[in-house]
Amino acid sequence: MPPKNAKPNLSHSQVSEIVKRLYRLTASVIQSLPSYDDQNFYVAPSEGGEYILKIMNSEDSKNTLLIEVQTYTMSFLQQNGIPAQTALPNTSGERMSLEEIDCGFGSQKYLVRLLTYLPGTTISKVPLTPQLLYEMGKTAAKVDTVIKKMKHPHLHVLEREGFKWSLSNVALLEDYLYVLDGEPLLEVVKSVIQGYKSSVDPKRSSFRKCVNHGDFNDLNVLVQPNDKEGYRITGILDFGDMNSGYYIHELAITVMYMMIEHPKPIEVGGPVLAGWESVLPLNEVEKDCLYLLVLSRFCQSLVLGRYSLTLQPENEEYLMISSRKGVNILQQLWDLGKEQVEKLWFETAAQLSDKSERQEQTRS
Repeated sequence: MPPKNAKPNLSHSQVSEIVKRLYRLTASVIQSLPSYDDQNFYVAPSEGGEYILKIMNSEDSKNTLLIEVQTYTMSFLQQNGIPAQTALPNTSGERMSLEEIDCGFGSQKYLVRLLTYLPGTTISKVPLTPQLLYEMGKTAAKVDTVIKKMKHPHLHVLEREGFKWSLSNVALLEDYLYVLDGEPLLEVVKSVIQGYKSSVDPKRSSFRKCVNHGDFNDLNVLVQPNDKEGYRITGILDFGDMNSGYYIHELAITVMYMMIEHPKPIEVGGPVLAGWESVLPLNEVEKDCLYLLVLSRFCQSLVLGRYSLTLQPENEEYLMISSRKGVNILQQLWDLGKEQVEKLWFETAAQLSDKSERQEQTRS
């Protein structure tokens, strides 16, 4: 995670200047948007259109190749039918530029991109019906299967050794457990990490490799009403956590974040799993590890969220969104145990898959 003072803090006048200089647009409306490490603005120019100006933190801005691959991925997905943002070329024809800016703690370099604006509301703000959860699982699987086909000369940068948010690196949480000192949940977190090390890590060779979006959370997916009084997915945001991983990691991440927004979290896994398996059925080893991987992601969110708070106490409301909600769910999942949780998830998924197949046969 970026160190203190790495997160940009541009004023609206600085945003206006950048948009004018780099894109020859006059920003008539500028609105700040929430972000974990970076700074995002909604921009509506007087010339027309709507955009998102994204200013990367100064630490991540040093890794231009990684941001280049993320930016390319967004365009690749959009070209292949996945609703992702794309970056606009600036006056130099580049889709990103490194700008030297003083945000109040000295002049630093930040990568700047102007992204297309996708309509919709975040999935966190709508009822999570079984059908919408099914679509979430299906979309997450589609994203990773499309990225798998992508060619780029610098894909190796996605290996990201030591990346703390990768589900390949759960054991790294042990270095940050001091942020939970004195809390009852600390023992659960320790037990999950131990379970991961003994029961997941040794089986990783049976997982199927891919590139993960890595952050299919409730604030990174946009939806709009559809014709059937439900919602359809209209946007996938934030590719900053992309990393070389495994399909099962993406599924676990998606299940975990959807649980945070559901009144009955335990019921989320089945519909998401059914949607995922409509695109990419799991093998037996992946199924066996899903429970612990979901718990591991809860632990990452809890521990790394608390750690980030020590670096950015002023950003508490945003940093702790997932962490606060996740505490009780993690405890509930742990208390229920692997066998009971998996029984519910896999039986529900099977029922929904059968129902979906019957509907397909009826339509054909």
